[in-house]
Amino acid sequence: MTDLPAIAHDPAHPRFFLQLDGHEAELEYHLQDGVMVIDHTGVPAEIGGRGLAGHLVRHAFEHARGQGWRVLPACSYAEVWAARHPDYADLLVD
Repeated sequence: MTDLPAIAHDPAHPRFFLQLDGHEAELEYHLQDGVMVIDHTGVPAEIGGRGLAGHLVRHAFEHARGQGWRVLPACSYAEVWAARHPDYADLLVD
């Protein structure tokens, strides 16, 4: 998929989400001492296989970079994504 949907941010319920074909994919996080802890990334099966989870995680990392936060990928998908994208290693909590 080349045209990925826009991602919205809901800071009141700390998450990023997108809508596609009537379904919602999301990434939930919380902040802890200047660290964005990525708790969950979820994409419904109906819209899976299109790179949406990676799109959400990349957006979250970029947002954290812009805010000057570090990142702790606590969900398994975000952890694997981070390992595959060393260009974001500078944001990871040691």
